[in-house]
Amino acid sequence: MLPYEHIIIIEKDSKVPVYRQIAISIINAIRNGTLKAGTHLPSSRELAKTLGVHRKTVIAGYEELDAQDWIMIVPRKHVAVSGHIPLLKPQKWGEPNTVTAYEKDLNVPFRIIEENTFGENGISYPDVVIDDGHPDVRLSPIDDLLKTYRSLTSKKYAIKNANIGTTQGTLKLREELVNYLSETRGLNISVDNILITHGAQMSIYLSAQLLLEHSSKIIVGNPNYPVANKTFEETEAKIIEVNVDDKGIDTDAIEKICKRQKIDAVYVIPHHHYPTTVTLSIDRRMKLLELSQHYSFVIIEDDYDYDYHYTSSPYLPLASGNHNGNVIYIGSFSKILDPALRMGFMVAPKNFIEQCTAFRKIIDVGGDGYMQNALATLIKEGELKRHLKKAKKCYHGRRDFLDALMKEKLGKYVSYTLPTGGMSIWIKLNPDYSIARLVANTQFKIIRWNAEQNAFRFGFASMDEKELTQAVEALKMELEKE
Repeated sequence: MLPYEHIIIIEKDSKVPVYRQIAISIINAIRNGTLKAGTHLPSSRELAKTLGVHRKTVIAGYEELDAQDWIMIVPRKHVAVSGHIPLLKPQKWGEPNTVTAYEKDLNVPFRIIEENTFGENGISYPDVVIDDGHPDVRLSPIDDLLKTYRSLTSKKYAIKNANIGTTQGTLKLREELVNYLSETRGLNISVDNILITHGAQMSIYLSAQLLLEHSSKIIVGNPNYPVANKTFEETEAKIIEVNVDDKGIDTDAIEKICKRQKIDAVYVIPHHHYPTTVTLSIDRRMKLLELSQHYSFVIIEDDYDYDYHYTSSPYLPLASGNHNGNVIYIGSFSKILDPALRMGFMVAPKNFIEQCTAFRKIIDVGGDGYMQNALATLIKEGELKRHLKKAKKCYHGRRDFLDALMKEKLGKYVSYTLPTGGMSIWIKLNPDYSIARLVANTQFKIIRWNAEQNAFRFGFASMDEKELTQAVEALKMELEKE
């Protein structure tokens, strides 16, 4: 008799029910040839005694196997492996195959995407984490959003319509966004000009896939949002970098490039550029729009945190100007509410939105209708505006607190220009100190840095004064070692 106590392995701590563990073990033994077609299995009583389990557990396992045609049960006679199992070479029970199927590599050619952590040093999160500019979820109206979400899931009409129109975004949310973007950004649009996406990154990806190909050329800032660069690289388009200074991306340099070669698109972050946090000046905004019309290139305007401006009203987006439909405007609610809430939007001419919607269907049939309608309710009832007002006041205070703290504690180590808005500060280390050494410290974690500029982003919005003080003290201790 086969040593079934070694063939059938039961893990008491496993979340998988014991009867299923019995069934899975027998299936594996059949698959690897240990149990051949027609082999008689022990009776339920005998196997239960061998394994030290209740007889009903074995019966349930056998019934599971019988339902899947792995075994044949002849009542009051015997249980046997199905006669339809192909002949397989058996393996010795004493030498079990400990590698499960999905622990092996896929052994056929497939495309390899080069992994790039974009400056993330590992996956562990120590006590002090300096993010690259996240909102403070503790201030966010997530409770109100989830309360509305739960309410919608209990209403018959909401349940019936939850999956209707979600590929482009629910009509309710797009209607609210038409009014919201008109009031806050001066955009004159209709519901046909809006696509709801899973965050700004999806909007960038869809735009890149439809606009760019291997013969295309796109201009980006240097430095730039690395995930956007990676997205453009995947289209095989040529990426041309233009320096970003204290007034934003250099439009004179863009003009010189356009005079020499055909440019298909320019990717720009006009408010609180990532990573440097600078704001594109008004004269460069006007010039970029003029260049777009003259040289017929598309502007991909990534306005990921337009809503946070402290010292004055923000410039209106490029998309609010006269651009003849050549601006694709991208925004996100993740920077307002919660990074884990993947909700963004794209604004573009109707024909482009239609094609983005069609392309999106290939990989994603639509978003969460309940969540989109819950967000629409949050906007309609004014809760989003009230939250932004409260958050802006809080983040403004935290920015100024961090400014004073760094001048006191880190003055001899760093330099920076205090941004007029946003949720982070771009901090450059003085030449005597190395960003590479700083990020190697395991006592804290810096999410985003740039070796070329010897600089990093200090996200202040997600930290209260105690947490900001703790982070600065940790930085000071490490810098004092150099």
